[in-house]
Amino acid sequence: MADKNLFTDKVKITVKSGDGGDGMNSFKSYKGKPACGPDGGDGGDGGAVYVVADGSLSDLLFYRFTTKFTAGDGERGGSNKRFGKRGGDVVLKVPVGTIVKDAETGVVISDMFCDGEKKLIAEGGRGGKGNVRFTTATRHAPNFAQKGEKTSAHTLILELKVIADVGIIGFPNVGKSTLLSKISAAKPKIADYHFTTLSPNLGVVSYYDDSFVAADIPGLIEGASAGAGLGHDFLRHIERTRMLLHVVDISGVEGRNPVDDFVKINAELSGYSKKLAALPQIIALNKSDGYDAEKNAAAFIKKYGKKYKIFSISAIKGEGLNELLSAICETLKTLPPVGRVESDENFTYRKPADLGFEIYEDDGAFVVVGSLVDMLCRNVALNDADSMAYFQKILREKGVIEKLKELGAKENDTVIIGDVEFDFIP
Repeated sequence: MADKNLFTDKVKITVKSGDGGDGMNSFKSYKGKPACGPDGGDGGDGGAVYVVADGSLSDLLFYRFTTKFTAGDGERGGSNKRFGKRGGDVVLKVPVGTIVKDAETGVVISDMFCDGEKKLIAEGGRGGKGNVRFTTATRHAPNFAQKGEKTSAHTLILELKVIADVGIIGFPNVGKSTLLSKISAAKPKIADYHFTTLSPNLGVVSYYDDSFVAADIPGLIEGASAGAGLGHDFLRHIERTRMLLHVVDISGVEGRNPVDDFVKINAELSGYSKKLAALPQIIALNKSDGYDAEKNAAAFIKKYGKKYKIFSISAIKGEGLNELLSAICETLKTLPPVGRVESDENFTYRKPADLGFEIYEDDGAFVVVGSLVDMLCRNVALNDADSMAYFQKILREKGVIEKLKELGAKENDTVIIGDVEFDFIP
């Protein structure tokens, strides 16, 4: 059985917007007067798929167990010109900081950056027109209705990237969670063994008039950038922090060399992303009350003191934290704010990308309907020669002329496209 307590920050799901409902082909009738005129209503539009950022969520666990989402189909139109009901929408709630990608192309559809932000992912299919919509001055009783548009399923990748000003990094068990609990209201799990933290913990830190968000990033060990330990899964969460707070166990109580620890973690950052490795770092030498801490700190500061701001602290006792927080706040004032991941703001899974059409035979005429016709009616000026040439070109390219031939249309037969009625010339 899957562990439902396991932090989930990347999932693949399938979404489908609703199909449009078919238009109704019907005729009004009264007692003794059947078929008094067309009265078929339009079908309802299919439901859409949206993604909404929800600040109360911390991970994507829900989507590990439910991976397919389908919006409601539009209902068929009714008689007496009644419209079909629109299909219900699907709203996918995700944590703030979730990146939405198209699985096939890798295109970033949206970065759900702010609480309450809403993004249309997939439009529903349009409902088909009822036969009443095809009446004209010369065609009083059209005996056909348009089918609703069908939609396709699409695969998305949802990937959570924590939004924080400061990413707290370091080997397991160096005191990152303890430090976060001391400088914020966050209550991470703390114990004296490796990998206590199995998910990023966020806390809001207030220091006089300044405040910032800090994230305790778990799982960094040697080989993390290549997939060892938990690091490969969580390195992405520091990709959009503004700076790093590197916590080092300066006591060496676990038998590791503090300088080696520092070098190895920075090597993992470089192995994962050069941009990540270039982020400003402040170093907190934690457990400075340990037996060998003073000697180790002197050696560490001698080696790195000119390149980094270094502070000796005891997170568990709260010692040295004011100076550390002051330096973090001053550094943040010099850095740009956390930014969104670049995305294609106009990307939406549209209603059928291929402009479709259907052809009905009605009272000796061939009537062409569909999304292709809707597009042509919007874009063609009938009194312009160039526009009409474009009109004819599209009919040939999209296969309308060929389809008319297959259905038996002969020279000079009547063809109706929208409000345009003309003699067929093969």
